[in-house]
Amino acid sequence: MAEQAVDFDEGAEPESGRFFGRQRELKALRADIETAGLDTIAGRTTPRPRVLLIAGRPGSGRTALAGELVRGLLAEGAYEDGVLRARLTEPGGAPVPTERTARDLLVDLGIEAPAGADEDELSQLLRGALARRRMVLLLDDVTDAGQVAPLLPDTSDCLVVAVAQGPLTGLPGVRPCTLGGLDSKSAIELLDRFTGSVRITVDPQAAETLTELCGGQPAALVLAGGWLAARPMSSVADLAKRLRSLPDEPGRPAAARPLARAFRLAYEALPPAAARMLRLLALAPLGLADAQTASALAGCSVSAARSTLEGFVAFGLVRDGDRGGQYEVPGCLVPLLRELLESEDRPAEVQLARARMLERTVRLLQSCRAVTEPEGSIARRRLAGLPRALRFPSVGTASQWLRTRQPALLASARLAVADGELDTLARRLIAALVRALTAHRGPETAAPELYGLHQLVLDVAERRGLHRERAAALLNLADLDAATGRTQDALVRYRAALDAGRDANDPYATGRAMESVGGAYQELGDWQRAADWYGRALSQRLARDERADQARLYGRLGAVHTYAGRYGEALRSWRAAAAGYRRLGDLPGHARALSEVARVQEYAGRPHESLRTCEEAIEWARRADDMRLLAALQLRLADTLDRLGDPAAARLHRVAADRLLGTEGSAYEIRSASAKD
Repeated sequence: MAEQAVDFDEGAEPESGRFFGRQRELKALRADIETAGLDTIAGRTTPRPRVLLIAGRPGSGRTALAGELVRGLLAEGAYEDGVLRARLTEPGGAPVPTERTARDLLVDLGIEAPAGADEDELSQLLRGALARRRMVLLLDDVTDAGQVAPLLPDTSDCLVVAVAQGPLTGLPGVRPCTLGGLDSKSAIELLDRFTGSVRITVDPQAAETLTELCGGQPAALVLAGGWLAARPMSSVADLAKRLRSLPDEPGRPAAARPLARAFRLAYEALPPAAARMLRLLALAPLGLADAQTASALAGCSVSAARSTLEGFVAFGLVRDGDRGGQYEVPGCLVPLLRELLESEDRPAEVQLARARMLERTVRLLQSCRAVTEPEGSIARRRLAGLPRALRFPSVGTASQWLRTRQPALLASARLAVADGELDTLARRLIAALVRALTAHRGPETAAPELYGLHQLVLDVAERRGLHRERAAALLNLADLDAATGRTQDALVRYRAALDAGRDANDPYATGRAMESVGGAYQELGDWQRAADWYGRALSQRLARDERADQARLYGRLGAVHTYAGRYGEALRSWRAAAAGYRRLGDLPGHARALSEVARVQEYAGRPHESLRTCEEAIEWARRADDMRLLAALQLRLADTLDRLGDPAAARLHRVAADRLLGTEGSAYEIRSASAKD
């Protein structure tokens, strides 16, 4: 989902949710909305959305101002379809790709975006969806105009509010609103929410001095207020004195110094263990950390991590938002935490903490998937052996955890391969995430996320020349293309996977790629090419004596020969498949292959042979205890008897089929399924 862009450090105190000051800016922004009109190009009016820019440093209150503006507009019913929010920069400073932003916004709109769609396709789909709505699009932490332009709808009924650090050159008609510090009265009101009125009233001069030392910046004021709230015996003057005594850091921009001083004061007041945990939170994906993440980073118990995180909330160092147990590190503090991490922790220790965090994520994902397995399965037995803190009590709890953590989990996968490597831990993390998403959401619903994960592997494999991993990623991506109807795209990827498999000398990848190429041609109705590629794959399986794969491929050859009307070749292939399944002891497979032999015999105009083969298949299905197949064969036998002029016997077999399934409508359902096969 698109991330909710409401930072407590940007002007509103977290617990009360109150907004302080900025009335002049709000009035100016509202006036800009009223006066913004239509751009004129070559004398022709073209509808465009109104674009407002709120510019200011992180921590200046820019996001809170945008949120307050939007809340007021929605309360008045000015934009009846609501608001879409997205953050366009990750906490580490990396711009969010337009493709990901557009897809997340489409999800928020309830629109299913095709898996594998590129940036242009997704942004066009988003613009089309917004063109039919009257909405506010709030884009936070914008890096440049190139991030905004592809998202702008072609309608004047929408409003775009962009939050950035500076001007957005390249967007015509942008209305800027540049923020400085809060006025003195509003800044003192914000402090009052932490300290209470008494300490402010007894020394109003010290309160004004403190707001000046904080530069009127809401983020710095929140940290100062948290320091005072934790020390009820300290005065406002004490805090002002401490802030004034801190070094000025001449190498830091003047506008950034108030926040840096306030943060330094709050940080130095922490016990060493808590200070270390806070520094390590800079590694948390998307700046989001729950007790498990913090526990893994710091190497402490989950309960101790939770208690420490709650203490950070009281200090104003993290925000406890409505994120299902996740705490958010304010974006304006992440650069300061990274500076401390680089100066106070050895690289090896940081790398170890990162590995602990990713390993904990892998174990939680494995537990999340295992809870979906049947009782008594190997996965459930392994789950029972895990520590209680890593187990999920129910499928519903695990699904909820996966849903709320999904943005951070996907960011963890990106973090795991960020160094351009594909080590064992990265492979395990991506594999565990793929399996958990598939188990809880199904491959079709989770296709967009799965596509992104396999693309991560492909990107690294191509950069590093890892042919085996490249082949596997291409096969997975092609499978997703095929499942979502992009058969031509799937065919291209399968052919590329075949080349990568040959480069890696990987017989499994080459065999699967050849079979999949045949499947793609079959889906496209090119029976000759499909048979050719199935034949190539079969030759490899025969050479390697892989009998289960041989039987399956004989069946696939039989199917395409049947579609092509080559009944003689189809019968030979299906009989070979039946013989292969019988040698393997696969009774259901043997029965199904015989049922296909009977089908082809019927198509070839040999009903008596079809009748005998169908009776043989029924006997094998009965031995296999496959009731659904047995019912389908009974119906096929009934149809054959009808054509041979024996309706009474046909009726008996239809009754038997219904009795096997135990419902009135079963025969129709089975016949429909059989026809599709």
